[in-house]
Amino acid sequence: MKKFIISILSLAFLAGVTGCDKYLDVNKNEDAPDYVDAHLYLAGILSAYQGFYWDIRALGPLTQMMGSSGYSNYANNYYSQGSDAAGEMWRMNYWLQGMNLENMINQAKEKEMWTLVGMGYAIKAFSWDCIAKYHGEAPLKQAYEAGRLSFDYDYENEIMAQVRDWAKEAISYLEMNDETEYGTMLKTTDLVYKGDKAKWLKFAHSIIVTDLAALTNKNDFSSAYAQELIEHAAQAIDSNDCNFAVNRDGGIGADAQFGAYNNFWGVTRANLSNSYWQSDFVVQIMTGTVPQYDHATGDRVKAAVKTNRSEWELAPQQIICDTLPDVGHYDPRAAAKLSTVDGQYYDKMTDKEAIKKWDYFGSGFTSATGPRGTAPNLYGYRKSTSDAKLEGSGRWIFRDNAPYFLLTASEIQFELAEAYFKLGRKADALAAWKKGIQLDMEFTASWLNPGKPKENGTDASGNKVYVAGGDLPGGSMIAKATFNELANEYLAGPYVAGIDQNSLTLSHIMMQKYVALWPWGALEAWTDLRKYHYDINYSGEYPKLGDGWTKTEVDQKWDENTSKVYKGFYLAPAQVQARRSSYNSNNEGSPCYRVRPRYNSEYMWNLAGLQALKPIPGDANNYQCSIPWFAYPGDMPTSL
Repeated sequence: MKKFIISILSLAFLAGVTGCDKYLDVNKNEDAPDYVDAHLYLAGILSAYQGFYWDIRALGPLTQMMGSSGYSNYANNYYSQGSDAAGEMWRMNYWLQGMNLENMINQAKEKEMWTLVGMGYAIKAFSWDCIAKYHGEAPLKQAYEAGRLSFDYDYENEIMAQVRDWAKEAISYLEMNDETEYGTMLKTTDLVYKGDKAKWLKFAHSIIVTDLAALTNKNDFSSAYAQELIEHAAQAIDSNDCNFAVNRDGGIGADAQFGAYNNFWGVTRANLSNSYWQSDFVVQIMTGTVPQYDHATGDRVKAAVKTNRSEWELAPQQIICDTLPDVGHYDPRAAAKLSTVDGQYYDKMTDKEAIKKWDYFGSGFTSATGPRGTAPNLYGYRKSTSDAKLEGSGRWIFRDNAPYFLLTASEIQFELAEAYFKLGRKADALAAWKKGIQLDMEFTASWLNPGKPKENGTDASGNKVYVAGGDLPGGSMIAKATFNELANEYLAGPYVAGIDQNSLTLSHIMMQKYVALWPWGALEAWTDLRKYHYDINYSGEYPKLGDGWTKTEVDQKWDENTSKVYKGFYLAPAQVQARRSSYNSNNEGSPCYRVRPRYNSEYMWNLAGLQALKPIPGDANNYQCSIPWFAYPGDMPTSL
């Protein structure tokens, strides 16, 4: 790994902080500042987290949260070594945060700014937890040793243990008596909690929870990790007011704190454009339309009577909801999170019965065309993004001024529910699961910014005619109050209130978590999918060539299999209709289990470190298929 130490000026520019002059005029040399007040690093360090949204362009397809024609290789679980694509988190961790974060921590220690030190260790722990889950092995111990031009890789079990140690250091510093007079400095540079130490403490506890949640399928989870997870969950983020999210103001001109640095997924930057769409899988589970498959042929079973929702027979067990919205089974998160052409006129935002009838189309892996039709873009119906009036707005979290969401209260509750479930504490699991769903409903509603209809006269029958896209600047297609009414009906219905500790399954926990994470939490969703090995049918401790897949086909559990976690989920080379493709021959039949480290850093400058990795060397054609330590029930093998 080539060592990069950059100035805070460069960091602030690259990470999205404009108006640097008012922060950095304390420096003698503006091109290479020799000293920066510790707190001035913070805004740039936090802004670097936009790298997560860059890399969800790869993680979205890998998790089947999104289809993509832009990152189609990732949708197909294969990518070559010669690209920096999907390497933004690596760049964020080692370069944009990197020595800037180290300097902030060390300088804050010198000045006994214990709150800032604790914040620094929390950021460090969280970023490294994500690197471990995303890439697996990475240089840690030698990462910032001066004078090094090459670095040894550390294994994932060591990194994840260090993450928990750093999080505990963060807790220790945040609990110390800090006599520093911070004034307004943290309100300006802390883009998450505005200097609220109590919220940073909750975040630090949450890091330990989410780090340990990756280990729930290991043989020793119950004895070695579960109790620690539960203890820290009791002190972790417990309300949406404490969610870890990096704020983006968006907008233009004098009203824009970050100018061109609107949300990476926002309308103005248009990075999702028409190249990313909601997947057929997420549409099916959120609308209760997971189909039945004929086990003999793998084809969907044709429905005796077609409906407007499906021309196939539906699986008898739908986990999130079913297609009987008129009796309280409708999940309104579909209307908030997903796109539909049915809401394009903004004239039915308070009409519950109309909203329940909206139809949704999911994409294929690399095309907008899915099993039932063409998926609309994730922004919903919008007019030209060149219109300045659109800046600072958009639908739900796909708008310019939405924060970068990185960890939420609902995620913590689902991880707690999973831990309780593994311990056989079903009543506790049920309570945490229900709280997780409630919190996600609140989260979803809080980011609705309903648009306005725009009339365009009347038709021949005297009915009002509306303009597609509504009145500028557009927005979400369901009113908050209407969403909340429908949410309360859903929570009181059979898919939440109707589940008791005897009927609660692991599928209920993990699939509700998947919906809550869509799509901002794709990394955690991918972690879950991999630790349950994509519901591949295999014997022994983990799947491999000849036991779980051949070079052309994956043997996946049928939905009727009680051990299958993600009902309706099938990989591209599975034995069912609308799949039946094969992976690149270099995968040797395996799905992807990790993202390669950044090419321009590791493959150009640190190849020897990669080549030393086991059981699959980092320069092997199938390194992306190397199963990470957290997904092995036991220890990671040294050879295969």
